[in-house]
Amino acid sequence: QVQLVESGGGLVQAGGSLRLSCAASGSIFSIAAMGWYRQVPGKQRELVAVITSGNTNYADSVKGRFTISRDNAKNTVYLQMNSLKPEDTAVYYCNAVGVRTTTGWVSNCWGQGTQVTVSS
Repeated sequence: QVQLVESGGGLVQAGGSLRLSCAASGSIFSIAAMGWYRQVPGKQRELVAVITSGNTNYADSVKGRFTISRDNAKNTVYLQMNSLKPEDTAVYYCNAVGVRTTTGWVSNCWGQGTQVTVSS
């Protein structure tokens, strides 16, 4: 069983910063990729950023403002969000892909989500 627990969401003024964290727990050997997605009511969940062992990828809307990083020893991924805009307001979800555990393989799992609200 793999669980992802996010933290760090909240309310911030436009131009401010927040740092999201997501810790994966369980008997984990490795995680191929971890990422952040976001969703607003009535819209599809969209990719914000993803990180593998050697590469990062960002949505165009957050390039230059958001930075994704990971600590493999802690099975944790972070999202540093700077210069936040009201349009960044959403529920942010952590995602892990290709999780190898002591009992097998988990292809894809999600956290419960954390609300980020940016006021103008």
